[in-house]
Amino acid sequence: MSWLDKLGLKKKEKLDKGVERSREGLLNKISKSIAGKDKIDDATLDDLEDALISSDVGVKTTIEIIGRLESRVARDKFITQAELQQIMREEITALLKENRPDQPAEFDADFTHKPHVILIVGVNGVGKTTTIGKLAYLYKHAGKSVLLGAADTFRAAAVDQLTIWSERAGVPIIQQGQNADPAAVAYDTVASAKSKGADVALIDTAGRLHNKKSLMEELAKIKRVMGKVVDGAPHEILLVLDASTGQNAMLQAKAFTDVVEITGLVLTKLDGTAKGGIVIGISNELSVPVKYIGVGEQIEDLQVFDRVTFVKALFGE
Repeated sequence: MSWLDKLGLKKKEKLDKGVERSREGLLNKISKSIAGKDKIDDATLDDLEDALISSDVGVKTTIEIIGRLESRVARDKFITQAELQQIMREEITALLKENRPDQPAEFDADFTHKPHVILIVGVNGVGKTTTIGKLAYLYKHAGKSVLLGAADTFRAAAVDQLTIWSERAGVPIIQQGQNADPAAVAYDTVASAKSKGADVALIDTAGRLHNKKSLMEELAKIKRVMGKVVDGAPHEILLVLDASTGQNAMLQAKAFTDVVEITGLVLTKLDGTAKGGIVIGISNELSVPVKYIGVGEQIEDLQVFDRVTFVKALFGE
């Protein structure tokens, strides 16, 4: 049995534990909405709407879910409480976006390009550097050769923190220290990854968002110089968000998607929050797939996101 197979045996248990607080809160609110009722009427759906919104699913996505439920109730006439919950699982699963086949999430998957260049963005404090370290570790243990690029040269200690993670993961890092040109670091990282025949290049970026114009210009420059080294680079742009911040994460996601084309989301700190519903809202509203979720502090606790498994964990079997 491979290392990843063994890890897979722990995934469901970790996921169930990781979303426990979100599941308890959501199921409690749903149970109160339908308690003692023998039919699903408008009042019940209104209560369900309140339950979903207060669980950080978001207003827009909640309205869409309730609309789908209304259609099913109208079509199927009588629906029991158990059937209603099953319908909710089905409709919410359908709302979550699937990953694109050219951007595989599994760590041992084959890539169309080599090196496969992944640009990581997100504000400070969301777990961006930790996420990069965990991605590097998991890729390496799946048999990939990995290179890190420390292009967050704006924040003090950002390069040092990523260097520590490169050592933990056992992968090399390209860095030029604080205040270096981020695009130059990105260029050197991709060039080095290409010359060494690396499978994956993971590149960190600055987390500031107070000036969208400068952020857009910086990211555009980084993308431009990488594309000169490897066709199509970056092949992915992952946005890291802290799930525990709920609707603030939604605001951050919208701000970033205004300035850069995000291809996938990473939701961290799910294990420490009751706001797991935000995963559903962000993916649906932005039409961007969730690729990875963080459900613990261990280096292997970054999981590939599977929408069916996630919804089952969030609502219980």
